Amino acid sequence: MTDAAPRNPYISSRGLRIPKHPQITTGRIRGALRTGTYERKECDAVSRVVHEGDVVLELGGGIGYVSSLLSVNRKVARVVSYEANPRLLPYIASVHEANGVTNVEMRNALLTAQGGDPVDFHLRSNFLASSMHRGSDPDSIIETVPVPRHRLDDVLTELCPDVLVCDIEGFEAELLPAGDWSCLRCAVIELHPQWIGATGVRAVFDAMHGAGLTYFPKASEGKVVTFRRDF
Repeated sequence: MTDAAPRNPYISSRGLRIPKHPQITTGRIRGALRTGTYERKECDAVSRVVHEGDVVLELGGGIGYVSSLLSVNRKVARVVSYEANPRLLPYIASVHEANGVTNVEMRNALLTAQGGDPVDFHLRSNFLASSMHRGSDPDSIIETVPVPRHRLDDVLTELCPDVLVCDIEGFEAELLPAGDWSCLRCAVIELHPQWIGATGVRAVFDAMHGAGLTYFPKASEGKVVTFRRDF
């Protein structure tokens, strides 16, 4: 009797190897990864506008999928990725390692207009449901940890990014108008109108237009909007 072949520890997705995880790569996420539809709108947008050699500022690191795609498929020079959830960082590191990604710097911090003291971040048994919002399902909180805050202008001066990729669950309406984004060539932003309303959406558009970027409909779909600089 021969031994059964070992199970593949990875899910193949858009040319990437995504490590299986009992709490992350489950259900709809697993299916979307396998079909290449995970974060499809954002991935399609960055694939269209990001260039080889770009420096990318990513706000909201997620599971490390987009940063890996940028490194492997778009061959960017560098990604600096902000992710507030400390429990996701070991998994993100495993995604990067599985794909030979060495040019992504993860920062477990929040980017805010003024910086300041750390803020409470509430960890839940469901990794992806963790947030700064205690009121949403408080019974599921298993631990509260402090997360540092970094000042937006300091980071923009340090990096001078070519590209912004932003998915920060509604905080975009407060953060993006506070920065000088004139260094950008393009931006891919997931809007959350259910939380920021029409006023917040308008604030994001105004911030990008004020930086000299123009809405680019060919790389936009639904709540994922892309802006680029016209030369």
